[in-house]
Amino acid sequence: MDEKIQSFLEGQKNLSFCTAVDNTPHCANCFYTYISEGDFIIFKSDKNTTHIVNALNNNKVAGTILPDVDQIGTIRGLQFMGKFIVPEDHLLVLAKKKYYSKYPFALAMGGELWAIQLQHIKMTDNTLGFGKKRIWESQPLMK
Repeated sequence: MDEKIQSFLEGQKNLSFCTAVDNTPHCANCFYTYISEGDFIIFKSDKNTTHIVNALNNNKVAGTILPDVDQIGTIRGLQFMGKFIVPEDHLLVLAKKKYYSKYPFALAMGGELWAIQLQHIKMTDNTLGFGKKRIWESQPLMK
């Protein structure tokens, strides 16, 4: 993955992601952490929320990650598409370690850890010039 995209993912905390089932879209915001091994976004949410129920029925998701900025020339953000995954085995162990070290308060909160395996990213980075884009795609593409 492009070093600038990876650094951006590691430096942010909140994502918005979208699901769709039966032509009905739904969006949610969650705190997340990024695992570079396999390009996973890890977040915590209750299994009964609309976005988790939807993602379990249709694992193709999309979303955005944007930091808070005041000046248009410093705007950076990305759009992503990925595959929703229930983390197990090695990924679950790694997800718990990474997520709870970043958000220790989340240990006291209900919910489960979930993963999105990133498959496509378009990052806009105005610090490199207005509207400058970086594109990344995993191999193989989403199925």
